[in-house]
Amino acid sequence: MSQSTLDDDELFTEAASEMREDVEDSLDAARAELPDAADIWDVEADNTLGVLNSLRTALELGEAKENLRDAKKWYTMGKEADAFEDAADLAEDIEAVEELLGDIETAHDQVGELASTIPQLKSALEESEDPEADAEAAEA
Repeated sequence: MSQSTLDDDELFTEAASEMREDVEDSLDAARAELPDAADIWDVEADNTLGVLNSLRTALELGEAKENLRDAKKWYTMGKEADAFEDAADLAEDIEAVEELLGDIETAHDQVGELASTIPQLKSALEESEDPEADAEAAEA
């Protein structure tokens, strides 16, 4: 084996190791951006709308999606280059974080829809409770 081949093998091994670290670091960064369980469970507010708005804010993902994208990018590159001896754990971690982000995004959207519906529902209920007051207000 020539010296340049040995150097190339060493460089490839080093690059593969760095690529794996990049994937793991990006996954760790994505996980760090996830909401704290306590932040979505223990929401305080004066009314339902305040609770929903606090919950929606708590469900924001920050840079988690971008960090996951970086992890997937480095994983794909390493996999295509056949740089990882065993990449099954990385693939499982990426899938788990991706599923969790999807669940959080879905919850965020649902809370947002509910937060926009509650004020309308409140108004409709108030109007149905006292139809005479609505008639008087319309006449004025």
